[in-house]
Amino acid sequence: MSDRPELIIRNTTVVDGSGARPFVADVSVSDDRIVGVGTQGDSAGVQIDGAGLVLSPGFIDVHTHDDLAVLIEPTHRCKTLQGVTTVVVGNCGTGPLTDRALLGFGNEVAASWSNHAGYFELLDREPASCNVGVLAGHGTIRTEVMGRHENRAASSAELDQMAEHVSEALRSGALGMSSGLAYEPGTYAPEEELADLASVVAEAGGVYTSHIRNEGAGLEAAVAEAIRVGERSGVAVQLSHHKAAGRDNWGRVVQTLAMVDEARARGVDVALDQYPYTAGSTSLEQLIRQGALGGDSVSGTRPFGDLNGDQVLIGSAPDKPEIEGRRLSDLAAELGLDLRAAAERIVVDGGNGTFAVFEIMDEGDVRTVMTHPLTLIGSDGIPAGGKPHPRLWGTFPRVLGRYVRDAGVLELGEAVHRMTGAPAKRFGITDRGRIEVGAFADMVLFDPDTITDVGTYEDPARPPVGIHGVWVNGRRIVTGQNHTGDRPGRALRR
Repeated sequence: MSDRPELIIRNTTVVDGSGARPFVADVSVSDDRIVGVGTQGDSAGVQIDGAGLVLSPGFIDVHTHDDLAVLIEPTHRCKTLQGVTTVVVGNCGTGPLTDRALLGFGNEVAASWSNHAGYFELLDREPASCNVGVLAGHGTIRTEVMGRHENRAASSAELDQMAEHVSEALRSGALGMSSGLAYEPGTYAPEEELADLASVVAEAGGVYTSHIRNEGAGLEAAVAEAIRVGERSGVAVQLSHHKAAGRDNWGRVVQTLAMVDEARARGVDVALDQYPYTAGSTSLEQLIRQGALGGDSVSGTRPFGDLNGDQVLIGSAPDKPEIEGRRLSDLAAELGLDLRAAAERIVVDGGNGTFAVFEIMDEGDVRTVMTHPLTLIGSDGIPAGGKPHPRLWGTFPRVLGRYVRDAGVLELGEAVHRMTGAPAKRFGITDRGRIEVGAFADMVLFDPDTITDVGTYEDPARPPVGIHGVWVNGRRIVTGQNHTGDRPGRALRR
């Protein structure tokens, strides 16, 4: 490490990621680490005047679907330009077990790998601009062992095979395991299977994140199941993108948050995350198969509720991009078909990776979940198509602009804590998420008076404003709305 700092950011307001109140200081960096916080000397390779700006740890996006995106477009501008320095991939049960596992996201990557270790090694050879942490995907693993459409419990031998895949992921450095129980094949997995595999994660000290079985009419029962999995296995449980979906269910987050509090009071380690929008996004095929657009549901329930055509926008249709951004109701009318039949036609015509954006949440619920002390922030962005959900580009600036500065839902220090220090601790990411001596220099310099998201559902792929600089492992990757092209990110092993 050099005796002379390469970088000093002077006279900046430091929000250190701990939840503490902001303070003014100089912050100096040598190589990949923060080496000074306080009054620094005069000598540095680069000096930046941070007066009037906030320096925080780089944002940690705990819920992403960036598994392929960090390989296909490693500068990963949709995240890095909003201050994200670490992404956690492998969410909703879909993890990077093999190169085949992620084909539903409509992208292709030239490299191949056959296990989690191979994915980590690929990230080592071809780093992204941001750091990447990995979750093993239960759904991907179940598909590898049993196939995607097997509506039955696993045999003892199959469960052993799944457990070995989870163990391999954890040995390779995975942070834990995710499930996507509203999707195939997770929807077919009984609670016992989840608890058994979660026990493997618990033994390694990992976290179990879950897109629960139902976020609509069955919300409380689905939360109760996730809590039981944690209770039976001893694993730390993370409720992914917590919400109450569908107008008839709005307000029920009050009950589910009380369930979280009660479980914690009796010793179950359960927490949650959210994205700060009232629309969701997922595969159009899954909306069809789970009965959200009429007709039967493969799971026998409706985890996404019932949607009308005006609620649904086509976000991605790789083979038919001219319909991206259009409402399903209009397309159905043009095709002369009912909603489900129109959606089925669009999936065929749109090709692999056809996704929808759909309005299902209440703004009051978003704020209620956000104020809960255990809520972290995750984008759940899907990097596919020309009209992705605007959360892909704007989640973190939106919290700081709309909900901190404008609405006062959270204090600045607390909001930054939910995006940095708290997720680092929750997911076992060491020496990151804090502005302190010895921490890796993952940092964001932003203007608290102007930072905000600017993407809309009609024009979502727009960088936020108010970001002045982003550093990953001590190297600058963003200046304003421009990416430097540098790729100093690392594969983060547990």
